[in-house]
Formats: sequence, C-alpha cells, structure tokens
Amino acid sequence: MTNIALAFLSAGIGAGLAIIGAGLGIGRLAAAAMEATGRQPAAGGDIRTTMIIAAALIEGATLFALVVCILLAIKV
Repeated sequence: MTNIALAFLSAGIGAGLAIIGAGLGIGRLAAAAMEATGRQPAAGGDIRTTMIIAAALIEGATLFALVVCILLAIKV
C-alpha cells in the first residue's frame, strides 16, 4: 500500500470513529435528559436547555475531528 492509500484509509477510520462516538454521546445525553425530565417535570425547560448546549459541544468536537481527518488525508 502506498502512503496515500494509508492516509485515506486512516482518515476514513478516524472519521467513522468520530461519528460513532458523537452518536453514542448524544444518545446517552438524550436518554439522561429524558430520565431527568421524567423524574422532575417542572425542570424540563432547564434540562432541555442544558441538553442542547451539551449536544452542540459534542457536535463541535466531532466537526473538529472530521476536519482533522480530512486535513490529514489531503496533506499527503
């Protein structure tokens, strides 16, 4: 395998792992928020706001990881 092929392969694996991690993180976040809302319905608005902020941070980190993967792939 050439260096270019290995760079594309590793970028694809890295991007896939980043997406899987983000999906698992947001899924656990939503499950915890739904459980908290079920336990205390009066705090639903505050819980939803905190969940949206945390999901945005997870998505930001995932986007950063994807950009790093793409940059590493095209740098070769």
